[in-house]
Amino acid sequence: MANSPQARKRARQNDRRRAHNASLRSLVRTKIKQVIAAVNTGDADASRTAFTQAEPVIDKMVSKGIMAKNKAARHKSRLNAKVKALSAG
Repeated sequence: MANSPQARKRARQNDRRRAHNASLRSLVRTKIKQVIAAVNTGDADASRTAFTQAEPVIDKMVSKGIMAKNKAARHKSRLNAKVKALSAG
């Protein structure tokens, strides 16, 4: 338990930041799931739209430090491959 006023304040700040970061992580996961759901329906236009909405959100999480750069690149690459395969096939 934090005893000094400084440590209590840091604990409060950490709790607030943890809650905010958790909501941002949840947003990214939701956007990824929306793209996968659109791909599973087989609608190429809907999946392309979902991907174009998810891409800037993923990039923004990298700039905020919520997600690592390579993890974001991996997610975007795999989602884009699924969308392209649906459009081609």
